[in-house]
Amino acid sequence: MALKRYADAVWKGDLQAGKGNLSTPQSGLFDAQNYSFKTRFGDEKGTNPEELLAVAHAGCFSMALSAVLGKSGYTPDIIQTRAEATMEPGMDPGPTITGVKLIVSAKVPGISPEQFDEIAHQAKAGCVISRALSVPVSLEATLLA
Repeated sequence: MALKRYADAVWKGDLQAGKGNLSTPQSGLFDAQNYSFKTRFGDEKGTNPEELLAVAHAGCFSMALSAVLGKSGYTPDIIQTRAEATMEPGMDPGPTITGVKLIVSAKVPGISPEQFDEIAHQAKAGCVISRALSVPVSLEATLLA
């Protein structure tokens, strides 16, 4: 059975002066979390889509790495992952995420650096978010009266 996860976004106004909020009703983690042009391209407090993509990727990769380590007979004491999403503003047709860099450090008893590197690459290839970055995106659009 397929799992569905969702989040809601509301935006009011034009791009630069407008404001929006993000909510995650299933988990309740975000309840009308502020986002705007200034949280995305400036220094106003709030979140932005690129940050949320990065945190999703870091969390997913950490879990994938733990799973592949476990299948290989290793139990990590700790996995720390940073995902850096790079967005280039001057692209055509507009700002574009040009890459995500995963930076991981882990304490894994009994594993060699070579084994860890190989397993980390397997985890990157198998990570749900890594794979999602290349899937087709469908759209259903409704104009409200």
